[in-house]
Amino acid sequence: MTLTPQKSASPILVIIAFAIVYLVWGSTYFFIKMAVDGFPPLLIGALRFTTAGILLIIWCVIKGEKVLVKRSIIHAAVTGFLLLVVGNGAVIWVEQTLPSAMVAIMVSSAPIWFVLFDRQNWHVNFKSTSTIVGLVIGFAGVILLFSEQIGSLFGSSIGLSKLPGMLLLLIGSMSWASGSLYSKYHSTEVSASVNTAWQMLAAGLMFIPASFANHEIQHVQWHNIPAHSWYALIYLIFFGSIAAFSAYVWLLQVRPATQVSTYAYVNPVIAVVLGVLFADEHISFTQIGGLVIILGSVLLINLSKYRKEKQTRPELAVTDN
Repeated sequence: MTLTPQKSASPILVIIAFAIVYLVWGSTYFFIKMAVDGFPPLLIGALRFTTAGILLIIWCVIKGEKVLVKRSIIHAAVTGFLLLVVGNGAVIWVEQTLPSAMVAIMVSSAPIWFVLFDRQNWHVNFKSTSTIVGLVIGFAGVILLFSEQIGSLFGSSIGLSKLPGMLLLLIGSMSWASGSLYSKYHSTEVSASVNTAWQMLAAGLMFIPASFANHEIQHVQWHNIPAHSWYALIYLIFFGSIAAFSAYVWLLQVRPATQVSTYAYVNPVIAVVLGVLFADEHISFTQIGGLVIILGSVLLINLSKYRKEKQTRPELAVTDN
């Protein structure tokens, strides 16, 4: 099977994009929790992605980019459904009942699904010992990071009641990996910004009827929504969606999917750090050990990709000519 060509990009831009995805998405667990305090879950998805999609489309039109390409819009709608409606929707929904630690653990399984679903790179990923070891170590680090919360959750009588939410998150992680790979391997005639805008707009429009069907929009009391929920929604629109999701879609075009998927290991680290700094949460030596292991696994995966690219770059140049 022929691999889809990977676009080249400035190393500085790649670093900036990874930093945005790592830092901003690491903070969204906290802000989604704040938003759920006032907004129904499906309405959050409708407001967040519809608004972000419209704003980004307007920006692309102002820049003179081509936005109305039927084939690209269809691909974006499929990607938006898999990534944002199923993947992100699962996170929003279960944060009503599940602890954020458990949400972070289930979401961090995404890199494993990237490896399993990425058929075009099976011959590369499954031959790379450092990549496989890095993925396994990273997931083990996340479990260690939240081992105390896991013990308290399953040690209680309500542990089994959390099982449906955990299964939903598992499906969401699988859908997120599938949507990411679909986006990566289905080339479009538009820019990454336009592609991102249509993905978010399509997802937002899908959330609207779902919110109506769940009787959210009919019964929401707008005047009772607290200010911090509005602030959280604004943050999710501009930073979580327009900035971070745009960076993520662009990274899928220029970097290997397994490398991009490392965000799922780093995000829980950011979430813990923010909790310690701003929410007076306690961090134990066990959690510090989990943080170190996670960061080491990401370094291992990235070093493997860097060395492989360095070895194959001359060959790729000859092949392209």
